[in-house]
Amino acid sequence: MADFDYPELGQVEFLKGDIRDKALVDRAMQGMDWVVHTAAALPLYPRSEIYGIDVDGTRCLLQAAQSSGVKRFVHISSTAVYGIPDHHPLREDDRLEGVGPYGEAKILAEEACLELRRQGLCVPILRPKTFIGPERLGVFAIFYEWASEGRHFPMIGNGRNRYQLLDVEDLCEAVYLCLTLPETKVNDTFNIGAGEFATMREDYQAVLDDAGFGRRIIPFPAAPAIWALRLLELLRLSPLYKWVYETASKDSFVSIDKARQQLGFDPRHSNREALVRNYRWYLEQRGFFDGQTGISHRAPWKQRALKWLKFFF
Repeated sequence: MADFDYPELGQVEFLKGDIRDKALVDRAMQGMDWVVHTAAALPLYPRSEIYGIDVDGTRCLLQAAQSSGVKRFVHISSTAVYGIPDHHPLREDDRLEGVGPYGEAKILAEEACLELRRQGLCVPILRPKTFIGPERLGVFAIFYEWASEGRHFPMIGNGRNRYQLLDVEDLCEAVYLCLTLPETKVNDTFNIGAGEFATMREDYQAVLDDAGFGRRIIPFPAAPAIWALRLLELLRLSPLYKWVYETASKDSFVSIDKARQQLGFDPRHSNREALVRNYRWYLEQRGFFDGQTGISHRAPWKQRALKWLKFFF
């Protein structure tokens, strides 16, 4: 667990610990009016850790918030709760079917939130699309590295599918609205995503264009690419997990009408703007990340076998 090393350190009280640690969580909740719960174990974690952090940790936070008199508890969920859908756009009342331990755990965490909501706690639930922007790298660092080195980039499928993203700044705006608007408007569940997005091929090409090397997105047939990535994941030779590569060639977008109407949510950044903004931040910070890898969204992920593929592009 990383320390809080941002410039605002002197303006906050930083408590480092585990959200399953009841004593620490109780201490953190004392005197708090609002809680924004963003902690989660990512899909690359072991199954037991995912359930322990994402489900048990959420329950621990909710119980402490309730007993400490917290007024609002904003829970950051994920559109992963919809699984691999058969229609679009996805709406908040659609069937939930998580893929793998991460998707399953996110559903259970939402159920814990709904239980406390029924008991009277104001618990806005946000389901953001994959969000990118300053301080967000993870798997996107692979794409940005290839772009910065003047390489073409392979894409699973023909790239004509529409895959909605979200700029982290727009997610922060949604959180702010849930903390400040009347309880009658926010005590609900909302999809959050970009308002403008094109096809994956078009949106990702914007980054290669910004890199300035004249490189292109190279589409690959989805079925053989997915089978190859399944094998690499099984052998632990790829950082990509099932939900990433199984959905990459499919449409994936949600309706944000409910957030627009109830919260007044108005996303500022399109997919292209979010990707290019994130890429430029990566270039500015690249020296800081040299030699660093991790399994959080703040650090570049290890490319493993994928790093050898780039020499063909």
